[in-house]
Amino acid sequence: MSENIKASALIETAERIAPFIHRTPVLKSTAINEISGAQIFFKCENFQKMGAFKMRGAANAILNLKDEQKTRGVVTHSSGNFAQAVSLAAKSIGIKAYIVMPSNAPTVKQAAVRSYGGEILLVKPTLAERQANADRISKEKGATFLHPSNDLDVILGNSTAAKELLEDYPKLEVLMSPIGGGGLVAGTALAANYFGTNCITIGGEPMNADDAYRSLQSGKIEQNVSANTIADGLRTTLGSINFPIIQKYVNSIIRVEEEEIIAAMRLIWERMKIIIEPSCAVPLAAVLKERKQFEGKKVGIILSGGNVDLERLPFTQQ
Repeated sequence: MSENIKASALIETAERIAPFIHRTPVLKSTAINEISGAQIFFKCENFQKMGAFKMRGAANAILNLKDEQKTRGVVTHSSGNFAQAVSLAAKSIGIKAYIVMPSNAPTVKQAAVRSYGGEILLVKPTLAERQANADRISKEKGATFLHPSNDLDVILGNSTAAKELLEDYPKLEVLMSPIGGGGLVAGTALAANYFGTNCITIGGEPMNADDAYRSLQSGKIEQNVSANTIADGLRTTLGSINFPIIQKYVNSIIRVEEEEIIAAMRLIWERMKIIIEPSCAVPLAAVLKERKQFEGKKVGIILSGGNVDLERLPFTQQ
């Protein structure tokens, strides 16, 4: 599949979704550069519409639907960012969005989905229940199912964040993103391959949910027995569409401990004065952990999102 993806597909995607997304800013921090020994360029998808990069993939997937599909709407299951992204993208494009959410999804995220026009169905908090209900809605309503990470249109939408970053800073030597379901790192790696110059992609992953790291080692998609990590957006596993792209284009994956994620998150809050969620801090935690590997290099980091529960900040609960 990855052999069939051309640079033109990424360029066309960027043009298609441009009216529906923000071109997010790139920020730098002298203090963080001194601490890390690298020159770091943060692509701030925490400033994206609905607060995360997922708006890019959702918008592209919906815009690529046939007219007949658009009349029947879309359905997804998600407890957080993708639910919000699909709801807002569907509203922006003028179609119906059905969102299956686990009953334990934060009320603030449910409220956000409703504010964007998504129709919520709350179900038991198991993946089987979520998928079964999404399948049922798809069958009953004729709605098209959108997967948050294992969908080529979503991956191509995600690639546009790194594409923009490389347009602004073409001499980056490393691009980094967190790894959860694999949709962002796959898109980032495609952008680095086509638009970077000798630019490699490195993923950051929690040690407590290191399925992607193990998948690259074994050559097949591995699962997590448990995923007890503060980086709640990274508890999902790779898929059949994004894994071959990751195998081909991602250079390596660095795993980080929970305390390293929290320290990196706190550092960005304190030094850059911006809100990021724990998942977002994982790539910086990886740079700080493997300082020698990045010393003196120009490193681009995708700050994936900023949808954080302000009542439950990890660095105020230690």
